[in-house]
Amino acid sequence: MISSVRGEVLSVGLDHAVIEVGGVGLAVQATPGTLATLRRGSQAQLHTALVVREDSLTLFGFADADSRELFGLLQTVSGIGPRLALAALAVLEPEKLRIALSEGNITMLTQVPGIGRKGAERLIIELRDKVAALASDDGGPGPAEAGSGAVRADVVDALVGLGFSAKQAEQAVDKVAGDVPDDTSRMLRAALAVLGRKK
Repeated sequence: MISSVRGEVLSVGLDHAVIEVGGVGLAVQATPGTLATLRRGSQAQLHTALVVREDSLTLFGFADADSRELFGLLQTVSGIGPRLALAALAVLEPEKLRIALSEGNITMLTQVPGIGRKGAERLIIELRDKVAALASDDGGPGPAEAGSGAVRADVVDALVGLGFSAKQAEQAVDKVAGDVPDDTSRMLRAALAVLGRKK
């Protein structure tokens, strides 16, 4: 899993940007809002999600980790692929999307091209509790224990993708979760440092 990219912006298109990382130009699909923050020739850092298909590898970029988490969460619903998930984030900001899901606002969700009433109802049924759990400040696990479940899962997935076993990855994340901010890139760096010391 490629969790972030940082480098010079080589070009900005209508639906993607090309960012040079280590001499390689990576095409990153993104929302118009994210693309509007990028300038050709300037340095940029994006949180990313790599979507693997039989015939393609597509990198999706986001201005913040919250958007990336929602992007992944949306795709857990049947019928919602990466393009539709990105469209949802293009139309609705992360906070508005969370509110629409948690409050069951079908009207707001159907503003997204490709999501009809039935699709909106399915999103609400499947994601309402998950969104509430992520956003809840009480009744759930504390900050150190939660490490926002989605952030912890992202870091574990990234470590497994780098060749560590699931057990090693989970132990490393458990060790650093209470000591670092609830941010994927920082938690990943801290976990890698722990795993590096074990070698």
